[in-house]
Amino acid sequence: MAAHRKPRQRSAGGTTVRTAATVALAGAATATGFDGTGHAEPVRTPAQVKAEVDRLYREAEAATDKYNGVKEKADAAEARLKTLRDEAARRTEKLNTARDALGSMAAAQYRDGGLDPAVQLALTDDPERYLEGAEFVERVGTRQAASVADVREQLRAIEQLRGAARVELASLTSRQAELKRHKKTITGKLDAAERLLSRLSAEERAEPGEGTGERAARSAPDPRTPLAAPGAATGQAPDSRAADAVAYAYQKLGSPYVWGATGPNAFDCSGLTQAAYRAAGVSLPRTTYAQIDAGRRVSRSELLPGDLVFFYSGITHVGIYVGNGQMIHAPNPSAPVRLAPITEMPFAGATRVV
Repeated sequence: MAAHRKPRQRSAGGTTVRTAATVALAGAATATGFDGTGHAEPVRTPAQVKAEVDRLYREAEAATDKYNGVKEKADAAEARLKTLRDEAARRTEKLNTARDALGSMAAAQYRDGGLDPAVQLALTDDPERYLEGAEFVERVGTRQAASVADVREQLRAIEQLRGAARVELASLTSRQAELKRHKKTITGKLDAAERLLSRLSAEERAEPGEGTGERAARSAPDPRTPLAAPGAATGQAPDSRAADAVAYAYQKLGSPYVWGATGPNAFDCSGLTQAAYRAAGVSLPRTTYAQIDAGRRVSRSELLPGDLVFFYSGITHVGIYVGNGQMIHAPNPSAPVRLAPITEMPFAGATRVV
């Protein structure tokens, strides 16, 4: 007869400890490292770190573009709200004046309206003068009716203005909340990128071939001079505005990248192109996805100095073409405004500002 063994008792804490350890190791293995709590994150090469940083910067730039677009709409809503409030105040002042005039007419009518007109005619020593006065009163009555109608119209207009102002205020409040969400996304991406970059040495972080600063500015060609670009037609800036925009961009080489900035001392990518054309007397939209429609689309082989060049499938980055296969752009917070080949990012299209 087979003997039945009594199951061996396990330590009550042993299984718990091993399970907890397994969970802890699994958690450490999957930790991102962005919150400073993960200690078992796989070691990344500098190239991998920089690739991850580039991804975070692209996502931050996409969020920045959304922020800029919403801010543009919020600013417009705020301007409309101010206009509506100013107009409401002006009409209210006009209404108060009309009301005062109407009150004076009513008071005069009350004071003089106690006697029947026939009795007044009988009592007057000068019937001819009374008849002239009666005609005047009739005219006053007509003016009074017009004044009442004017007051009513002012009241309707003011109520419409207040209604429109309420709509604009609601729109502005909603957009301000949206701005906060985009800002939180941007700062989160940039902070994560900065933490990753802090793991690299200065040599590892440096990117070769950067043409920034005064040296590049001094060597800047005249944008009116024909330039040959690899894969692009030889040509010059199509007009003086494009040439002026290119000249402005060269002057800003070495300026820092700051998200949401439009100059004169710091820029984001679309802020730089907007400022360059603003200096040339041309108004561009604020965002990359709007700037690509601000002119005539041109192919890569048709590029001329001053053309706007766009990158990535979401049209999230823009630079200004300066010829010779080069552009000037504001890359990201880790690099200032600089010269770069248009081949360093996935090309998405180009626009000639007209």
